[in-house]
Amino acid sequence: MRPWSYILSALLVVSLAAPAMAANSVTVKGSTTVLPIMQRAVEAFIAETGTTVSVSGGGSSNGIKALLDKSTDVAMASRTMKGKEIKLAESKSIKPVEYIIALDAVIPIVNPANKITNLTSDQLKAIYEGKVTNWKEVGGDDGKIIVISRDTSSGTYETWHKIIMKKARVFPGALLQASSGAVLQAVAKNKNAIAYDGIGYINNTVKPLSVDGVTGSATTAKDKTYPVARTLQIYTTASPSPAAKQLVDFILSPKGQDIVEQAGFIRR
Repeated sequence: MRPWSYILSALLVVSLAAPAMAANSVTVKGSTTVLPIMQRAVEAFIAETGTTVSVSGGGSSNGIKALLDKSTDVAMASRTMKGKEIKLAESKSIKPVEYIIALDAVIPIVNPANKITNLTSDQLKAIYEGKVTNWKEVGGDDGKIIVISRDTSSGTYETWHKIIMKKARVFPGALLQASSGAVLQAVAKNKNAIAYDGIGYINNTVKPLSVDGVTGSATTAKDKTYPVARTLQIYTTASPSPAAKQLVDFILSPKGQDIVEQAGFIRR
């Protein structure tokens, strides 16, 4: 790890003890999908401004809840706010403001030893409903499918639930993971596993699958030909602190969008 990474880590730890709305600091909570973008952006932002910033994951729902509880300045979310969250904000006289910071493709992943390269939306739904339980049923080798899913606080889960599951329930036998990184590790270690993750997390420890014959990429996410494309966003209140607004503006700037690409995601 480079020396400035230690400095950032120290700043993150120290700032956790400070009040969320301190004028000279920014607190960021939420989506683990957005987390790699935010961590890189914060490193550059601290180097430019010297502002103290704390960043933590926990899922999109937890980030939005923290914004409405006034325990964070910025909420990271890999889904848009739900109607019930907007109503709760209104009841607290809070007006959330959304900033789209990147595009993403949620991609099914399997172990590199798996010979499958493509699954249809219907096949994925059947697997996650527990109706298809063996890889040979979808053209793979004989072996029980180990289904891995994000937990319900995750925006990535919400996207999968809406687009692939058509709001049907993931079957109870699925193994739930609390972060995008944990999903990746689980699939890398099990030759019969399947999961889904944001494009920025995909590496050579897993094998990405196409969906309905379309490969998830920057091009197919932008032109919306990939079935499981989405936006990534952050939220503040209508009157963020100057430091929080400065961080938002930094991420939306050309330099910030370069960081989005460096993190493996798609600039907006």
